[in-house]
Amino acid sequence: MPSSTQNRLGVVTSGSFMEGLSARLAGNESVEDMRVGKFVVIDGHKHAFFSMVTNVVLEATNQKVLADPPSGDAFIHDVLAGTSTYGAIELKPMLMLPHDLNEQLLPVKTVPRHFAQVFDATEADFTRVFGSTEGTHFEIGRPLDMDVPVCLDLAKFVERSNGIFGKSGTGKSFLTRLVLGGIISTGVASNLIFDMHNEYGHDAHSEHQSFVKGLRQLFGSQVLVYSLDAASSRNRGVAVDEEVVIGLDQIEVGDIELLRDELNLTATAAESAYLLVDQFKNGWLRALLDMDATTVKDFAESSGAHAGSISALKRKLEQVARKGFVKDHASTSAIDRMIDALASGRHVVLEFGRYGDALSYMLVANIITRRIHRRWVEQTERFLRSKDAADRPRQLMITIEEAHKFLNPAMAKQTIFGTIARELRKYSVTLLVVDQRPSSIDSEVMSQLGSRVTALLNDEKDIDAVFTGVSGGSSLKTVLSSLDSRQQAMVLGHAVPMPVVIRTRSYDTSFYAAMGHKERTNESRIQALAEMEELFPE
Repeated sequence: MPSSTQNRLGVVTSGSFMEGLSARLAGNESVEDMRVGKFVVIDGHKHAFFSMVTNVVLEATNQKVLADPPSGDAFIHDVLAGTSTYGAIELKPMLMLPHDLNEQLLPVKTVPRHFAQVFDATEADFTRVFGSTEGTHFEIGRPLDMDVPVCLDLAKFVERSNGIFGKSGTGKSFLTRLVLGGIISTGVASNLIFDMHNEYGHDAHSEHQSFVKGLRQLFGSQVLVYSLDAASSRNRGVAVDEEVVIGLDQIEVGDIELLRDELNLTATAAESAYLLVDQFKNGWLRALLDMDATTVKDFAESSGAHAGSISALKRKLEQVARKGFVKDHASTSAIDRMIDALASGRHVVLEFGRYGDALSYMLVANIITRRIHRRWVEQTERFLRSKDAADRPRQLMITIEEAHKFLNPAMAKQTIFGTIARELRKYSVTLLVVDQRPSSIDSEVMSQLGSRVTALLNDEKDIDAVFTGVSGGSSLKTVLSSLDSRQQAMVLGHAVPMPVVIRTRSYDTSFYAAMGHKERTNESRIQALAEMEELFPE
């Protein structure tokens, strides 16, 4: 039951389970104080209905008043307000809260009675719904009009693949850092981050023209930094644990098919690669690159391939061979050690350095993820045979940016990332997809995402895509499109009990401290230098 001090906003006047509810505002409440995305509590007879404001409406009891409005006369305006004219809010009930605080929250299956009173949601209501910051509950932000934490249940979050969306400049990378920081600090999963723009491991430049700390700086040796371009990383002052090299004999035809658009390959040219594999096995790519015009012609005649397609394939794949991180042969030990670290509970950031182009990113991410897929499937099958908890694979989350390049409708069924998004949850591997164009991601993949953290989107197709597979999503689209362009997001899905609009948590010194990071003072630096001098005297 509401307390006597709780602010009363109005009463429910109409509505339905399918369309939502309409409430008339009390005479002393201004429509300008109402915000789309605001949370209220409707005091029903048997339950309280925790609800979101989805629209603010101006109404009139007599339409003739609107036909001849007062011409700026404040007195007439005050006379009409609350009698002939009034404000109303449209509400979407999200959860039913039993009046008995010991009972569990319930999904909404009905509506409150006529004239049920509507109140501002309190901090106690939010804590009851979203929990407090303990255990695996991690603060992702706060409601727009209140100062109380809204928490993600990270144990539920990592169980399924998830998405972070928003147009350019809305803070997707900072949202991603927040979530990754929470996962690392709570230990609910290992993380592999394909860091296309070199902004997760160490210092990154914020839009406020300052630098923020990376995950390696916050969590030390728990986070390993691998790089395709160790020289570039060292030039930025980044300590690299190991450099990754890809061998031509590690590249499979499936990797080339993924790059079809980037390389502008025809379907015939890509299919010709299988004929090369039939003859040259793992050495097919080196053999192709070594062919001259005569060798190409001879191979085409002997295999039934089209000589023009083979020549086109050779020209295009020379772009791959010229990448500095690609060698004729490469030991798999660096990748194996990376995977071993993930399996043992550590976290890996793979930097791309100057190879941050889409071609390099897609090739390397696909090759490494393919090996992870094999390892986790084998370990899961071993666990199912032995039923020994020691054989159970470590929960792993793989973060990919520009996710639509891997998960568009043409590629989603072919790439290893599409396989993970659809079915690898049972093998303890999930994705965190980060993208500004969710409409370019296959709808089947979007429907499989457990939770979505979405900053501002303007394109209608992108907004529709975010709500793919979400019950009642139509009423939330207006809320999403009304977000500010900075530090606001909508969170919905498996990891929260209901959709919520938040002011996202700041990625600053307070967050660093919450993650256990301690800033070094000048005094501590001087003390550290003195200790070094004692250990290594001249």
